[in-house]
Amino acid sequence: MAEVRSVLVVDDDPGIREYLQNLLCLSGYEVETVSCGTDALALVEGGAGPGVVILDIMMPGMDGIETLTRLQRLDADLPVIMLSGVGQTAVVVKAMKAGAYDYIDKSFEADELEMAVDKALERRRLVLEIRSLKDRLREQEEADPIVGVSHALQAMKELLDNVADTDVTALIEGESGVGKELVARRLHRHSRRRQERWVKVNCAALPPDLLESELFGYEKGAFTGALKRKEGRFEYAHKGTIFLDEIGEMSLPLQSKILQVLQDREFTRLGGNDTVRVDVRVVCATNRNLRKAVDDKEFREDLYYRLNVVNIRVPALRERPEDIPLLTRYFVQKYAEKYGRTRSAVSDQLMAHFFSYDWPGNVRELENLIKRLVILDDERFIFSEFQSKNVTPTAAVPPLPFAEPLEEIDLTRGPISLKEIAHKAAVVAERRMIAAVLQQTNWNRRKAAKILDVSYKTLLYKIRDCGLER
Repeated sequence: MAEVRSVLVVDDDPGIREYLQNLLCLSGYEVETVSCGTDALALVEGGAGPGVVILDIMMPGMDGIETLTRLQRLDADLPVIMLSGVGQTAVVVKAMKAGAYDYIDKSFEADELEMAVDKALERRRLVLEIRSLKDRLREQEEADPIVGVSHALQAMKELLDNVADTDVTALIEGESGVGKELVARRLHRHSRRRQERWVKVNCAALPPDLLESELFGYEKGAFTGALKRKEGRFEYAHKGTIFLDEIGEMSLPLQSKILQVLQDREFTRLGGNDTVRVDVRVVCATNRNLRKAVDDKEFREDLYYRLNVVNIRVPALRERPEDIPLLTRYFVQKYAEKYGRTRSAVSDQLMAHFFSYDWPGNVRELENLIKRLVILDDERFIFSEFQSKNVTPTAAVPPLPFAEPLEEIDLTRGPISLKEIAHKAAVVAERRMIAAVLQQTNWNRRKAAKILDVSYKTLLYKIRDCGLER
């Protein structure tokens, strides 16, 4: 991050350069001076990174306007204060239109200069802080794209955090589209094996024979076409994590070999006799009811108990409707950025339909719908889809888990003011959303203020006013 107390002075007059340098240094600024635009550009291009530039408009050779334009190409957010002489109003206007942050006359008072520099440096500091927050937000979203504030989701995350850094085998259960792979990846990223390999195998994508060779590898000549030895996915995942997706679709004979790996941490390749030992964490996922599959003799009971050391159930989207607004916003922002679109939200009418729909495809269905919406930028096709499914919009939004109800109305106290009721309802709704966003951002207030589209100071006031301080 650039030094926010540093000032670069660009002026061809050595007397003015010296005066500005002495004045600003006495006020505690770090000052560097150059005599022309070419030297200023060289410094910035070389990584000098001033917090603000004080730039003379009239200079021989490359004048202030051209220097300003080139500085903005290097750093569009670098504040530039133009230094103008008497009778240069037209040139000053041109400079401001070109992107100058401010201007001061050469007949300035010391306080006037310091005030202009302070304002510019504060702007620079805020811009750099916003850049940093955006980078951190992007990193956080990449690290944990499991979005939601519902009790069910928070309880699941708490369980994940408790077991992530252990090597216990985990079984993730949930309907198709709920995000079981995201949960498995979070387990790996938060584990002691995070620097090692993450290997995914879809057990439903291959027939049993091919799946066995994929998992355990084979020796040369093991079957027609086996021209050389190939290591399997277990061997490749050594020291890391292997994720067996849709484990419930695995054949019974192959299940017995998986059981051996879990018990002894060793196996043999197809067509081979040598024992291969592996150190790997196994995480599995299924959308089937494995307990019922065991009862139906379709899944080995001993393997079920080996896999089910830690059971993680991912709730369906219809079980956590309070997460729909946050998920919607997350996907809108994600795909608007990806496809260069300007959409930032969905209409209240469409959100009402979202709350009324039972989402059989869960989060994946919502994500795909939002992706189409962002690309086409037209809600009408979604309304048509909901109409064909007989979805009637709900009249009420489900309350957030931590939201308190409005006070009961005292009918004995006289006339009831609708304005007062509306005000109370607005206060409660505002408190709910602020609490939801704060929880989602782990109480990062600056990040929450950006999401809620309010200033940082306004958010601090509302947190205090709503009694959300901690």
